[in-house]
Amino acid sequence: MAEIEIGLGKTARRGYGLNELTIVPSRRTRDAELVDLSWELQGFRFELPVLAAPCDSVVSPANAGAFDEMGGVAVLDLEGLWTRYEDPTPVLAEIASLDDDVAAARIQELYKQPVDPDLIVQRVRAMRETGAVAAGAVTPHRIESLLPRVLESELDVLVIRSTVISAEHVTKAAEPLNLKTFIRQIDVPVIVGSCTSYQAALHLMRTGAAAILVGVGTSTGATTSDTFGVGVPLATAIADARAARMRHLDETGVYVRLIADGGMDTGGDVARALACGADAVMLGSPLAGATDAPGHGYHWAPMAARADVPHSTRITVPQRGTQREVLVGPSDSADGRLDLMGSLRSSMASSGYESLKEFQKAELMIVPEARDIS
Repeated sequence: MAEIEIGLGKTARRGYGLNELTIVPSRRTRDAELVDLSWELQGFRFELPVLAAPCDSVVSPANAGAFDEMGGVAVLDLEGLWTRYEDPTPVLAEIASLDDDVAAARIQELYKQPVDPDLIVQRVRAMRETGAVAAGAVTPHRIESLLPRVLESELDVLVIRSTVISAEHVTKAAEPLNLKTFIRQIDVPVIVGSCTSYQAALHLMRTGAAAILVGVGTSTGATTSDTFGVGVPLATAIADARAARMRHLDETGVYVRLIADGGMDTGGDVARALACGADAVMLGSPLAGATDAPGHGYHWAPMAARADVPHSTRITVPQRGTQREVLVGPSDSADGRLDLMGSLRSSMASSGYESLKEFQKAELMIVPEARDIS
Protein backbone atom coordinates (compact mmCIF):
# COMPACT_ATOMS: atom_id res chain seq x y z
CA MET A 1 0.00 0.00 0.00
CA ALA A 2 1.41 3.39 -0.99
CA GLU A 3 2.56 5.64 1.81
CA ILE A 4 1.39 9.24 2.08
CA GLU A 5 3.80 11.99 3.04
CA ILE A 6 2.39 13.77 6.06
CA GLY A 7 5.34 16.14 6.36
CA LEU A 8 8.98 16.39 5.36
CA GLY A 9 10.58 13.02 6.01
CA LYS A 10 7.49 11.47 7.65
CA THR A 11 5.03 9.18 5.90
CA ALA A 12 1.96 7.19 6.92
CA ARG A 13 -0.23 4.50 5.39
CA ARG A 14 -3.94 4.96 4.80
CA GLY A 15 -5.92 2.58 6.97
CA TYR A 16 -9.52 1.42 6.49
CA GLY A 17 -12.25 0.69 8.98
CA LEU A 18 -14.93 -1.92 8.35
CA ASN A 19 -17.55 0.74 7.71
CA GLU A 20 -15.53 2.01 4.76
CA LEU A 21 -15.90 -1.26 2.87
CA THR A 22 -18.67 -3.17 1.18
CA ILE A 23 -18.75 -6.74 -0.14
CA VAL A 24 -19.16 -7.17 -3.88
CA PRO A 25 -21.55 -10.00 -4.85
CA SER A 26 -20.05 -12.70 -7.05
CA ARG A 27 -21.57 -14.18 -10.22
CA ARG A 28 -23.81 -16.59 -8.31
CA THR A 29 -26.09 -16.64 -5.29
CA ARG A 30 -27.30 -19.53 -3.15
CA ASP A 31 -29.90 -20.39 -0.53
CA ALA A 32 -28.95 -19.24 2.95
CA GLU A 33 -29.63 -22.77 4.22
CA LEU A 34 -26.68 -23.98 2.13
CA VAL A 35 -24.19 -21.71 3.90
CA ASP A 36 -21.80 -23.33 6.40
CA LEU A 37 -20.69 -21.04 9.25
CA SER A 38 -18.59 -23.62 11.08
CA TRP A 39 -14.88 -23.34 11.84
CA GLU A 40 -12.31 -25.38 13.73
CA LEU A 41 -9.67 -24.64 16.33
CA GLN A 42 -7.14 -27.37 16.98
CA GLY A 43 -9.55 -30.25 17.47
CA PHE A 44 -12.61 -28.21 18.43
CA ARG A 45 -15.39 -27.52 15.95
CA PHE A 46 -17.73 -24.58 16.44
CA GLU A 47 -20.90 -24.06 14.41
CA LEU A 48 -20.73 -20.26 14.64
CA PRO A 49 -17.62 -18.08 14.15
CA VAL A 50 -18.19 -16.15 17.38
CA LEU A 51 -16.33 -15.85 20.66
CA ALA A 52 -17.98 -13.92 23.48
CA ALA A 53 -15.36 -11.49 24.78
CA PRO A 54 -13.80 -12.07 28.21
CA CYS A 55 -15.61 -9.18 29.89
CA ASP A 56 -17.58 -9.41 33.13
CA SER A 57 -20.44 -7.57 31.44
CA VAL A 58 -20.67 -10.32 28.79
CA VAL A 59 -19.67 -13.73 30.16
CA SER A 60 -20.43 -15.57 33.37
CA PRO A 61 -19.78 -19.25 34.19
CA ALA A 62 -23.52 -19.86 33.94
CA ASN A 63 -24.09 -18.49 30.43
CA ALA A 64 -21.20 -20.41 28.84
CA GLY A 65 -23.54 -23.34 28.23
CA ALA A 66 -25.99 -21.18 26.29
CA PHE A 67 -23.24 -19.91 23.99
CA ASP A 68 -22.03 -23.44 23.43
CA GLU A 69 -25.56 -24.60 22.62
CA MET A 70 -25.87 -21.86 19.98
CA GLY A 71 -22.57 -22.91 18.44
CA GLY A 72 -20.25 -20.20 19.75
CA VAL A 73 -17.80 -20.14 22.63
CA ALA A 74 -17.81 -17.93 25.72
CA VAL A 75 -14.46 -16.77 27.10
CA LEU A 76 -14.43 -16.05 30.83
CA ASP A 77 -12.11 -13.38 32.23
CA LEU A 78 -10.05 -15.39 34.71
CA GLU A 79 -8.91 -12.15 36.35
CA GLY A 80 -12.39 -10.66 36.52
CA LEU A 81 -15.02 -10.36 39.21
CA TRP A 82 -15.89 -14.06 39.06
CA THR A 83 -12.42 -14.98 40.32
CA ARG A 84 -12.16 -12.12 42.82
CA TYR A 85 -15.47 -12.53 44.67
CA GLU A 86 -17.21 -15.65 45.92
CA ASP A 87 -20.49 -14.08 44.82
CA PRO A 88 -19.97 -11.22 42.34
CA THR A 89 -23.69 -10.78 41.69
CA PRO A 90 -24.10 -7.78 44.03
CA VAL A 91 -20.87 -6.28 42.65
CA LEU A 92 -22.22 -6.48 39.10
CA ALA A 93 -25.47 -4.90 40.26
CA GLU A 94 -23.58 -2.09 41.97
CA ILE A 95 -21.55 -1.31 38.84
CA ALA A 96 -24.77 -1.06 36.86
CA SER A 97 -26.26 1.33 39.42
CA LEU A 98 -23.36 3.78 39.51
CA ASP A 99 -23.67 7.34 38.24
CA ASP A 100 -21.39 8.10 35.30
CA ASP A 101 -19.25 10.57 37.25
CA VAL A 102 -18.20 7.98 39.84
CA ALA A 103 -18.30 4.77 37.80
CA ALA A 104 -14.66 4.73 36.67
CA ALA A 105 -13.19 5.22 40.13
CA ARG A 106 -15.52 2.70 41.76
CA ILE A 107 -14.81 0.05 39.11
CA GLN A 108 -11.08 0.45 39.76
CA GLU A 109 -11.71 0.06 43.48
CA LEU A 110 -13.84 -3.07 43.08
CA TYR A 111 -11.18 -4.74 40.95
CA LYS A 112 -8.51 -4.19 43.60
CA GLN A 113 -9.83 -7.32 45.33
CA PRO A 114 -7.11 -9.94 44.63
CA VAL A 115 -7.69 -12.80 42.22
CA ASP A 116 -8.34 -16.03 44.15
CA PRO A 117 -6.69 -18.99 42.34
CA ASP A 118 -9.15 -21.37 43.98
CA LEU A 119 -12.02 -19.50 42.36
CA ILE A 120 -10.39 -19.96 38.95
CA VAL A 121 -10.67 -23.71 39.40
CA GLN A 122 -14.28 -23.45 40.60
CA ARG A 123 -15.41 -21.18 37.75
CA VAL A 124 -13.79 -23.22 34.98
CA ARG A 125 -15.28 -26.41 36.36
CA ALA A 126 -18.66 -24.70 36.54
CA MET A 127 -18.36 -23.88 32.84
CA ARG A 128 -17.46 -27.47 32.04
CA GLU A 129 -20.47 -28.71 34.02
CA THR A 130 -22.73 -26.83 31.61
CA GLY A 131 -21.33 -29.00 28.82
CA ALA A 132 -19.57 -26.04 27.22
CA VAL A 133 -16.05 -25.79 25.90
CA ALA A 134 -14.33 -24.02 28.80
CA ALA A 135 -12.35 -21.04 27.53
CA GLY A 136 -10.67 -18.50 29.78
CA ALA A 137 -8.53 -15.40 29.36
CA VAL A 138 -5.47 -14.25 31.32
CA THR A 139 -3.16 -11.27 30.80
CA PRO A 140 0.52 -11.85 29.91
CA HIS A 141 1.93 -10.53 33.18
CA ARG A 142 -0.14 -12.97 35.27
CA ILE A 143 -0.21 -16.07 33.13
CA GLU A 144 2.83 -17.77 34.64
CA SER A 145 1.71 -17.30 38.25
CA LEU A 146 -1.85 -18.46 37.54
CA LEU A 147 -1.01 -21.26 35.10
CA PRO A 148 -0.82 -24.13 37.64
CA ARG A 149 -4.39 -23.52 38.80
CA VAL A 150 -5.58 -22.86 35.24
CA LEU A 151 -4.26 -26.26 34.17
CA GLU A 152 -5.69 -27.89 37.29
CA SER A 153 -9.11 -26.56 36.30
CA GLU A 154 -8.85 -28.47 32.98
CA LEU A 155 -9.43 -25.42 30.83
CA ASP A 156 -10.11 -26.36 27.19
CA VAL A 157 -8.91 -23.17 25.45
CA LEU A 158 -6.53 -20.58 26.88
CA VAL A 159 -6.65 -16.96 25.72
CA ILE A 160 -3.67 -14.72 26.52
CA ARG A 161 -5.06 -11.27 25.89
CA SER A 162 -3.88 -7.71 26.30
CA THR A 163 -4.45 -4.44 24.47
CA VAL A 164 -1.25 -5.07 22.51
CA ILE A 165 0.81 -8.24 22.83
CA SER A 166 4.12 -9.39 21.41
CA ALA A 167 5.92 -12.70 21.03
CA GLU A 168 8.12 -11.73 23.98
CA HIS A 169 6.45 -9.78 26.79
CA VAL A 170 9.05 -7.88 28.79
CA THR A 171 8.26 -7.28 32.45
CA LYS A 172 10.21 -5.51 35.19
CA ALA A 173 9.32 -8.00 37.89
CA ALA A 174 10.59 -11.19 36.25
CA GLU A 175 12.16 -12.77 33.23
CA PRO A 176 10.51 -11.87 29.91
CA LEU A 177 7.57 -14.11 28.96
CA ASN A 178 8.67 -15.92 25.82
CA LEU A 179 5.40 -17.01 24.26
CA LYS A 180 7.07 -19.49 21.91
CA THR A 181 8.61 -21.43 24.80
CA PHE A 182 5.55 -21.01 26.97
CA ILE A 183 2.92 -22.13 24.46
CA ARG A 184 4.79 -25.29 23.53
CA GLN A 185 4.66 -26.43 27.15
CA ILE A 186 0.85 -26.29 27.22
CA ASP A 187 -1.36 -29.07 25.93
CA VAL A 188 -4.39 -26.91 25.09
CA PRO A 189 -5.04 -24.54 22.16
CA VAL A 190 -3.76 -21.05 22.91
CA ILE A 191 -5.18 -17.85 21.42
CA VAL A 192 -3.00 -14.75 21.77
CA GLY A 193 -3.56 -11.08 21.03
CA SER A 194 -4.24 -8.41 20.28
CA CYS A 195 -2.07 -7.27 17.39
CA THR A 196 -2.55 -4.98 14.42
CA SER A 197 0.47 -5.26 12.12
CA TYR A 198 1.93 -7.73 9.64
CA GLN A 199 5.16 -8.22 11.60
CA ALA A 200 3.47 -8.57 14.99
CA ALA A 201 0.99 -11.09 13.58
CA LEU A 202 3.76 -13.11 11.93
CA HIS A 203 5.80 -13.22 15.13
CA LEU A 204 2.78 -14.35 17.15
CA MET A 205 2.05 -17.09 14.61
CA ARG A 206 5.60 -18.35 15.01
CA THR A 207 5.01 -18.88 18.74
CA GLY A 208 2.80 -21.87 17.98
CA ALA A 209 -0.47 -20.15 18.85
CA ALA A 210 -3.58 -21.80 17.41
CA ALA A 211 -5.14 -18.39 16.72
CA ILE A 212 -4.36 -14.72 17.14
CA LEU A 213 -6.64 -11.84 18.02
CA VAL A 214 -6.50 -8.90 15.62
CA GLY A 215 -7.57 -5.37 16.49
CA VAL A 216 -6.85 -2.66 19.04
CA GLY A 217 -8.31 0.76 19.67
CA THR A 218 -11.56 0.17 17.80
CA SER A 219 -13.72 -1.43 20.50
CA THR A 220 -16.84 0.30 21.72
CA GLY A 221 -15.98 2.00 25.00
CA ALA A 222 -12.23 1.74 24.40
CA THR A 223 -10.27 4.96 24.78
CA THR A 224 -6.97 3.45 23.64
CA SER A 225 -6.55 5.90 20.79
CA ASP A 226 -7.29 8.93 22.98
CA THR A 227 -5.18 7.68 25.90
CA PHE A 228 -2.17 6.21 24.12
CA GLY A 229 -2.49 7.40 20.53
CA VAL A 230 -2.41 3.74 19.52
CA GLY A 231 -4.81 2.04 17.13
CA VAL A 232 -5.24 0.66 13.63
CA PRO A 233 -8.51 0.57 11.66
CA LEU A 234 -9.79 -2.98 11.87
CA ALA A 235 -10.14 -3.78 8.17
CA THR A 236 -6.52 -2.88 7.51
CA ALA A 237 -5.34 -4.76 10.61
CA ILE A 238 -7.13 -7.94 9.49
CA ALA A 239 -5.84 -7.65 5.92
CA ASP A 240 -2.26 -7.23 7.15
CA ALA A 241 -2.61 -10.23 9.48
CA ARG A 242 -4.07 -12.23 6.60
CA ALA A 243 -0.94 -11.52 4.56
CA ALA A 244 1.20 -12.67 7.49
CA ARG A 245 -0.85 -15.87 7.71
CA MET A 246 -0.23 -16.60 4.03
CA ARG A 247 3.52 -16.23 4.52
CA HIS A 248 3.46 -18.38 7.66
CA LEU A 249 1.46 -21.05 5.86
CA ASP A 250 3.94 -21.06 2.99
CA GLU A 251 6.86 -21.37 5.40
CA THR A 252 5.46 -23.97 7.78
CA GLY A 253 2.33 -25.54 6.31
CA VAL A 254 0.50 -24.47 9.49
CA TYR A 255 -2.70 -22.43 9.19
CA VAL A 256 -3.22 -20.03 12.11
CA ARG A 257 -6.75 -18.73 12.69
CA LEU A 258 -7.42 -15.00 12.82
CA ILE A 259 -10.07 -13.68 15.21
CA ALA A 260 -11.21 -10.10 14.66
CA ASP A 261 -11.53 -8.46 18.06
CA GLY A 262 -13.63 -5.37 18.75
CA GLY A 263 -15.39 -2.63 16.85
CA MET A 264 -18.20 -4.77 15.40
CA ASP A 265 -21.81 -3.96 16.22
CA THR A 266 -23.85 -5.26 13.27
CA GLY A 267 -24.12 -8.31 11.08
CA GLY A 268 -22.60 -6.27 8.29
CA ASP A 269 -19.55 -5.52 10.43
CA VAL A 270 -19.09 -9.22 11.14
CA ALA A 271 -19.46 -10.10 7.45
CA ARG A 272 -16.90 -7.50 6.37
CA ALA A 273 -14.41 -8.66 9.04
CA LEU A 274 -14.63 -12.23 7.77
CA ALA A 275 -14.40 -11.12 4.14
CA CYS A 276 -11.20 -9.25 5.03
CA GLY A 277 -9.67 -12.55 6.15
CA ALA A 278 -10.80 -13.35 9.70
CA ASP A 279 -11.90 -16.88 10.59
CA ALA A 280 -14.06 -15.75 13.50
CA VAL A 281 -14.94 -12.66 15.53
CA MET A 282 -14.84 -11.77 19.21
CA LEU A 283 -17.86 -9.71 20.29
CA GLY A 284 -18.26 -7.62 23.41
CA SER A 285 -20.70 -4.71 23.45
CA PRO A 286 -23.38 -6.32 21.19
CA LEU A 287 -23.63 -9.22 23.65
CA ALA A 288 -23.33 -6.99 26.72
CA GLY A 289 -26.41 -5.18 25.49
CA ALA A 290 -28.55 -8.30 25.77
CA THR A 291 -31.32 -8.34 28.34
CA ASP A 292 -29.85 -11.44 30.00
CA ALA A 293 -26.20 -10.27 30.01
CA PRO A 294 -24.37 -9.95 33.35
CA GLY A 295 -23.76 -6.23 32.79
CA HIS A 296 -27.43 -5.22 33.20
CA GLY A 297 -27.33 -2.86 30.22
CA TYR A 298 -23.76 -1.66 30.74
CA HIS A 299 -20.47 -2.73 29.24
CA TRP A 300 -16.89 -2.30 30.39
CA ALA A 301 -13.72 -4.03 29.27
CA PRO A 302 -11.04 -5.36 31.65
CA MET A 303 -8.77 -2.37 30.91
CA ALA A 304 -11.37 -0.11 32.53
CA ALA A 305 -10.24 -1.51 35.88
CA ARG A 306 -6.54 -0.82 35.44
CA ALA A 307 -5.16 1.11 38.39
CA ASP A 308 -2.42 2.87 36.39
CA VAL A 309 -3.85 4.09 33.07
CA PRO A 310 -7.37 2.81 32.34
CA HIS A 311 -8.19 2.96 28.63
CA SER A 312 -11.78 1.92 28.52
CA THR A 313 -14.90 3.28 30.09
CA ARG A 314 -18.23 1.93 31.24
CA ILE A 315 -20.81 2.58 28.56
CA THR A 316 -24.57 2.15 28.33
CA VAL A 317 -25.56 -0.42 25.73
CA PRO A 318 -29.11 -0.57 24.36
CA GLN A 319 -30.90 -3.74 25.44
CA ARG A 320 -32.43 -4.99 22.20
CA GLY A 321 -33.03 -8.66 22.99
CA THR A 322 -31.56 -11.73 24.65
CA GLN A 323 -28.07 -12.94 23.85
CA ARG A 324 -29.67 -15.66 21.74
CA GLU A 325 -31.67 -13.06 19.80
CA VAL A 326 -28.53 -10.97 19.28
CA LEU A 327 -26.65 -13.93 17.84
CA VAL A 328 -29.21 -16.13 16.09
CA GLY A 329 -32.52 -14.26 16.24
CA PRO A 330 -35.33 -13.97 15.65
CA SER A 331 -35.03 -10.31 14.74
CA ASP A 332 -37.66 -7.61 14.36
CA SER A 333 -35.07 -4.93 13.59
CA ALA A 334 -33.71 -3.73 10.25
CA ASP A 335 -30.52 -2.17 11.65
CA GLY A 336 -28.50 -5.39 11.67
CA ARG A 337 -28.03 -5.49 15.45
CA LEU A 338 -30.08 -8.63 16.06
CA ASP A 339 -29.53 -12.07 14.51
CA LEU A 340 -25.92 -11.28 13.63
CA MET A 341 -25.33 -14.80 12.37
CA GLY A 342 -28.46 -14.68 10.23
CA SER A 343 -27.13 -11.48 8.67
CA LEU A 344 -23.78 -13.14 8.05
CA ARG A 345 -25.44 -16.17 6.51
CA SER A 346 -27.51 -13.95 4.20
CA SER A 347 -24.44 -11.92 3.25
CA MET A 348 -22.57 -15.06 2.25
CA ALA A 349 -25.57 -16.46 0.39
CA SER A 350 -26.26 -13.28 -1.57
CA SER A 351 -22.56 -13.05 -2.42
CA GLY A 352 -22.44 -16.67 -3.53
CA TYR A 353 -20.12 -18.17 -0.91
CA GLU A 354 -20.78 -21.48 0.83
CA SER A 355 -18.05 -21.57 3.49
CA LEU A 356 -16.12 -19.09 5.58
CA LYS A 357 -12.92 -20.06 3.82
CA GLU A 358 -14.44 -19.19 0.45
CA PHE A 359 -15.91 -15.98 1.85
CA GLN A 360 -12.41 -14.73 2.69
CA LYS A 361 -11.85 -14.46 -1.08
CA ALA A 362 -14.76 -12.05 -1.54
CA GLU A 363 -14.12 -8.90 -3.53
CA LEU A 364 -14.27 -5.72 -1.46
CA MET A 365 -14.91 -2.16 -2.51
CA ILE A 366 -14.14 1.10 -0.72
CA VAL A 367 -17.32 3.04 -0.05
CA PRO A 368 -17.53 6.86 -0.03
CA GLU A 369 -18.06 8.31 3.41
CA ALA A 370 -21.75 8.94 2.70
CA ARG A 371 -22.12 5.16 2.15
CA ASP A 372 -24.77 5.63 -0.51
CA ILE A 373 -24.72 2.19 -2.14
CA SER A 374 -28.40 1.93 -2.97
